Amino acid sequence: MAPLGTHLTGRSVRVLIGPEPKNLITRDMPEVKVSFEGFVGDRHAGLTRKADVRTPRFPRGALVRNTRQVSIVSTEELALIAEALGVPQVLAAWLGANLELAGVPRLTQLPPGTRLVFPEDATLVVEGENEPCRKVGRTVESHHPEQPGLANRFVKAAHERRGLVSWVERPGVIRPGDRVKVELPPAVAYSMPAVADPAVSKP
Repeated sequence: MAPLGTHLTGRSVRVLIGPEPKNLITRDMPEVKVSFEGFVGDRHAGLTRKADVRTPRFPRGALVRNTRQVSIVSTEELALIAEALGVPQVLAAWLGANLELAGVPRLTQLPPGTRLVFPEDATLVVEGENEPCRKVGRTVESHHPEQPGLANRFVKAAHERRGLVSWVERPGVIRPGDRVKVELPPAVAYSMPAVADPAVSKP
């Protein structure tokens, strides 16, 4: 495992958008323009979004910063999911992904704050893991109807392999085949005070 503060490299295999608000499946594009709101034309683009079960600290429906603008998956992890499910393939589009990368070891394990830097200026910042759910599993199952119960099995098979969500730090353009530089955040040492007493800090 690469230490924090180092650089890795990978490449983009697919760039995808989902233009339909209620359709999970995304579609391949020859290139995607990236704005501060996300992938232009994608249903998840926007500077803000409504709070949901993933943001329990806020009232449901409250507007919060959209740190889930771009969904990223790994070619290698998709293959591992397919193997665990016993199916020939699981495609990035079925998971609603916007970006498929190859060559980045354990992509889903990249820590929050990791930067993905592309040749034509676009820079994405990792927010965190995109947790697998049965809704996505049902989409995968619909492409493998010979496998009943696959939707429920998907959650376990995709654990720590489902990919990441990220937000745009710098706009630009991303194309299939682009080299991506992965900048891991520097390690930050932090320890709790031995005594949580305000008087301790008084001169």
